[in-house]
Amino acid sequence: MNNSPIVVKYSNEYQAQVVDLILQIQQQEYNINITKEDQPDLFTIEDFYQIGNGNFWVALYEGKVVGTISLLDIGNQQVALRKMFVDKNYRGPTYKTASHLLHNSLEWAKIMSVDSVYLGTTPQFLAAHRFYEKNGFVTIMSEELPDSFPVLKIDKKFYKYTVDLQQKYS
Repeated sequence: MNNSPIVVKYSNEYQAQVVDLILQIQQQEYNINITKEDQPDLFTIEDFYQIGNGNFWVALYEGKVVGTISLLDIGNQQVALRKMFVDKNYRGPTYKTASHLLHNSLEWAKIMSVDSVYLGTTPQFLAAHRFYEKNGFVTIMSEELPDSFPVLKIDKKFYKYTVDLQQKYS
């Protein structure tokens, strides 16, 4: 029996579920003072993320959105990993939702010949820090970010992943 959610490219039919999932995790689980009005990109996902080398995906389990991830094209064959959220009931080794989402986005980056993936996160997301580090992301200082990287006010910790284009077709 396969317990894994399926990862699909975002379409507008998932917007309400995406907004609900992200806000629930940010506000209730991590007590981050952020609203949907602070994140207008959530209402223009196709125009904001699904352009150039960017894209946005959702993880579905029995038709329900249980995770999200996006890559935002920031130019120069670089992308920013954004909106990586997984419902707490679908985290961990049983469902492997985060791993599926990340693997899918990094495969996309290889196909699109992206050189580097950058991300910013908050100090509270300790499990996320371990997850990124386990998957090849290295901590960098904010000064090492490309000028085009969109730093959010809540971002205090930054990572870089160098895409191995040699493994594109493996």
